[in-house]
Amino acid sequence: MKQLDPQEFLSLGEKLPIIDVRSPVEYEQGRLPNALNMPLLSDEERVIVGTLYKQDSPQAAFKRGLDFIGPKMSGFIEFAEGLQSQELLVHCWRGGNRSHSVAMLLETNGFNVSILNGGYKAYRREALEFFDQPLPLMVLTGYTGSLKTEVLYALQELGEQMVDFEGLACHQGSAFGRQESEEQPTSEQFQNLLFQEFRKLDLTRRIWVEDESMRIGRVDLVAELYHQKEQSPHVFLEVARPVRVKNLVLNYRHVSLERLVLATKSIQKKLGKKEARQALEFIDHGDAPEAAAIILKYYDKRYGKSIEGKRDHIRLHLETQSSDPMQIAQEILSKI
Repeated sequence: MKQLDPQEFLSLGEKLPIIDVRSPVEYEQGRLPNALNMPLLSDEERVIVGTLYKQDSPQAAFKRGLDFIGPKMSGFIEFAEGLQSQELLVHCWRGGNRSHSVAMLLETNGFNVSILNGGYKAYRREALEFFDQPLPLMVLTGYTGSLKTEVLYALQELGEQMVDFEGLACHQGSAFGRQESEEQPTSEQFQNLLFQEFRKLDLTRRIWVEDESMRIGRVDLVAELYHQKEQSPHVFLEVARPVRVKNLVLNYRHVSLERLVLATKSIQKKLGKKEARQALEFIDHGDAPEAAAIILKYYDKRYGKSIEGKRDHIRLHLETQSSDPMQIAQEILSKI
């Protein structure tokens, strides 16, 4: 069997199946792109074997592990056969017993197997260290409702490079965006997804990203990526407030009344009792534009302070009445 470093492993993984033999809980915490989970041990079995290793001996743990694995061996071969590839990539946590034992089993049955030297641990180190290098970031900032994400995708259509932080995090930035969001990945998996996206890009050309906090919902950016973003050139997109009100009403038209009320109550203290009560009354009466206008006052004040602190990094301040992301993107590129 071959042992590959993370870069070689990932390159081959773009065309060959990757089998992750760690337990399901390890896999859910974070995984390689496109990796398929074929756990050598279940979560419960892994705990038993680990406890034996620490409290008894490595030999006792190894024997108990064999008891668990033995009945599953034919199933592992069937799993591999189902991938319809004679060449397979296998990894575990540290590139140790689990990946080697599965690789030996599969090679005995005619597969050509390569394993990840250092395992998932080495991959994680590679992923985090990637962001230590200087990245040519261009940051799109602006108030809530400015269609920043849509503008990013329009820029991409025009040939620019971009990474959608919110999309990878399965989260839209505000309390109201949270009502539209899918279940988020773990922070570890989010960071793996960021690495996956950035490594595809040409680092000699600028990469557009949206101005986000260190924490996006319940997940965290890679610290060094966040610090680089904060120090990178910014484009401040200032869309007129009436246009932003219309954008918000359109974007959240599918959110239920109950969720809109819940989101408004979640910022009640920061919004103020009077304003929160008025916003809730407008929501209850179906007057979404008036409710959105009140709520925007809170978010504008919040983001205004953040933008003011970045004045030295703003390369372009674009004021617009447009609600067309492509038109805005074209104007940005003509002036940047």
